[in-house]
Amino acid sequence: MKPAVKSTWRLQSDIVRCILRHKELGKRRTLRASELLYNQGDESRHFYFVESGLIEVSIIKIDGTEVVLELMGAGTICGEGAAFDKLPRFSRAAATVPSVVIEFATGDLMNAFREDGEFAMTLLEVACLKQRILASRLEHMTYREPASRLMELFERLAEVDPSSEMTVSLTHEQIASMTGTSRVTVTRTLQKLREEGKIGFDGGKLILRREDD
Repeated sequence: MKPAVKSTWRLQSDIVRCILRHKELGKRRTLRASELLYNQGDESRHFYFVESGLIEVSIIKIDGTEVVLELMGAGTICGEGAAFDKLPRFSRAAATVPSVVIEFATGDLMNAFREDGEFAMTLLEVACLKQRILASRLEHMTYREPASRLMELFERLAEVDPSSEMTVSLTHEQIASMTGTSRVTVTRTLQKLREEGKIGFDGGKLILRREDD
């Protein structure tokens, strides 16, 4: 059995509350599992707040292979970059399970930005957070060996859900896609990390071993 995949992204509760103060400016959309939310190359002034479910954000490379960027769960935002810079989307997004999102049109938010400066700053903060994470991932994928790439990913994912911060639930294929490696490399690297005592497995789930365990 494949483990249930959790979100790989989490926003602070104050950011979520600020966005939800203006949810009446958006339109609620319901997505079926595997339904496309937006496609790579599309031009759109819309972005999305995930109310429930799980949205996979990925890039299709020139050779046709897919690189998973993030799995956006409840309380996260996707698609805001292209919505504001008016350029074609560099990624695609699809629901992995039945999901509900709130669709915001940037043109409908100008009055809200003028009346609530915190709202505008919150969206800017989200964009900056994503840029920082992408820069960190690029560094690891370009210069680090597979073990370092996997550990960087696991450490970040473990912080998403404080209630189970030591557990990572991803398939080998998803880990490979998110770290720029192959499934075979992931399998070998996981075995190496297990032998070194850095990770363990429990009921099909990967458990991080911290130095203070």
